Amino acid sequence: MPRQLVWTGFMTLDGVVDSPGGAVEGHPSGGWVLRTPFVPESFALKAEELEETSALMFGRRSYEAFSSSWPASEDHIAYRDLPKYVVSGSFGEDALVDGWGPQEIVRTTEDVAALKRTEGGAIFIHGSAELARNLAHADLIDRYNVLVFPVLLGSGKSVFSRTDEDRRELSLRESESYSNGVIKALYDVVR
Repeated sequence: MPRQLVWTGFMTLDGVVDSPGGAVEGHPSGGWVLRTPFVPESFALKAEELEETSALMFGRRSYEAFSSSWPASEDHIAYRDLPKYVVSGSFGEDALVDGWGPQEIVRTTEDVAALKRTEGGAIFIHGSAELARNLAHADLIDRYNVLVFPVLLGSGKSVFSRTDEDRRELSLRESESYSNGVIKALYDVVR
């Protein structure tokens, strides 16, 4: 059975995934996740995902952002030894960080498709909006795990294409809403 590719992330109601943690990430209104009242159960999805995660996948920019903080973060210690794949045509082996488990550079969408055909569990993609769009266009994303925040930003990065594409059906696997206005929505891609 092929491995599943799951995109997981925080999203505004208008579909923006840009800079949830802070303005330093690039969006002038960044940090919207941290400005939402903290309700622990609204983040329970992250612990649930970890039980299912066999590997992580990032685009180059997201890898650079996460690898600068996650390896030393106690909040992300469970990710430390998991295999990690960086999808990039130009990223060099010398840019991989030490002490963050096995890491491999994957160069093309075809290489990602081949990786999906290997044995193993689900591979989770954190952030990496451009990568997610490209993989969705190649019909390689199997599921979206989204925490939707009650924020409208109007512009910014999106996981979803803004150009006309063939209709893609999704099936709601699970949903829940929380007192802070966050909505959990898990969708399987219908094939």
